[in-house]
Amino acid sequence: MLKREDIPNLISILRIFISVPVVWMLLEQRFDIALVLFAVAGVSDGLDGYLAKHYGWQSQLGGLLDPLADKVLLVSSYLTLALIGIIPVWLVMLVILRDLVIVTGALVYHFRVMELDARPSLISKFNTFSQIILVLAVVLDRGLWALPPWSIEGLVWLVMVTTLASGVNYVWVWSRLAMAHKDRR
Repeated sequence: MLKREDIPNLISILRIFISVPVVWMLLEQRFDIALVLFAVAGVSDGLDGYLAKHYGWQSQLGGLLDPLADKVLLVSSYLTLALIGIIPVWLVMLVILRDLVIVTGALVYHFRVMELDARPSLISKFNTFSQIILVLAVVLDRGLWALPPWSIEGLVWLVMVTTLASGVNYVWVWSRLAMAHKDRR
């Protein structure tokens, strides 16, 4: 039976499922519909976070589902936009490589060092924000309103820089924490 406390988790799960029609609309080059679906996903992200924090409906599952839903939507959008030739493949590979490095590092840290408190860093939050803005700008540019070409290219470079900075930041911080923990033993 569904409890009120489960509502944020259900919203996150629905956000994962909304990735399918977003990808489909991108493949069909129905950028107007994809933009609306992306906006719905964005509103749902804000809503589940608000409900969880405001009403104390936070859970360990929600702590995993919310960022997972964001990653599924972003990575599937990036892969699709690269597949149809709108954003560079190298950028998608860099974004995915960063995520793999972070997940691998987190797992190693969690199982070999100590339990991980996986709060995103400020640069990581800015990286996610810039990734979202790039998707929105590209979809907006193709669907509703032509943007200056330099703006899309500038966003591509911004995502590259923030992706590298965020990845390096995580490796640096977690390596230092692991070394400090090792020295205390």
